[in-house]
Amino acid sequence: MPMTIPDAAERDSTPLSPADFDAILFDLDGTLIDTAPDLLFALNRVMAEENKPPLSLAELLPFVSGGSPAMLQRGFRVGPDEPGFAALKERFLAIYRANVARSSRLFPGMETVLGHIEAGPLRWGIVTNKSAWLTEPLTAALGLDRRAACIVSGDTTEHLKPHPASLLLACQRIGVEPARCLYVGDAAKDVEAGQRAGMKTAAALFGYLTPEDKPEEWGADWLLSSPGALADWLATKTPR
Repeated sequence: MPMTIPDAAERDSTPLSPADFDAILFDLDGTLIDTAPDLLFALNRVMAEENKPPLSLAELLPFVSGGSPAMLQRGFRVGPDEPGFAALKERFLAIYRANVARSSRLFPGMETVLGHIEAGPLRWGIVTNKSAWLTEPLTAALGLDRRAACIVSGDTTEHLKPHPASLLLACQRIGVEPARCLYVGDAAKDVEAGQRAGMKTAAALFGYLTPEDKPEEWGADWLLSSPGALADWLATKTPR
């Protein structure tokens, strides 16, 4: 399960102000959308086909941020360079693509966050390492493609996070300066990418962290305990 940082409540009282930003960018899986149930569904389908016992959601969560290689390695104990991995990955992703929005939803409180942003002067977008052929049907099914100012997928540029290219492209598409953006993500690579792009960063403690993660050491400007804390920040400080 996602770990809890003892001083998270104190860090929610961030000195950052919405007035300092023109846009807020979000990672997708584990930050904006809780996609783990559908990833678990797809993985367990493949495991059943291979006569392996299913995993629980708690068993899968620490591996979601690592993408399909990490999840398949957890389920099948097989690495990307081992025989059979490519076939397992193809089957897993095909099942996931067909069920990409079966149970995936915005994290509780995120609709309020987006509502506050859309009611004020800020804009918002998505920057994810997820490939476009998976990102696009998911965001379309949840109606986010019509609301986001930009959506940058993992294969939109030549580089994945922690390289800053996708974040910088998002700024270009929205028409804002990186220094006027806040990037919210649940992995060290998200914070690093934001920092390298020249943005302020928030570590989403409610996301898919592993027991080994130490987000207090990532250097984020804000340790964000919940979407509700972000909504409160926007509601009380965003100029109208």
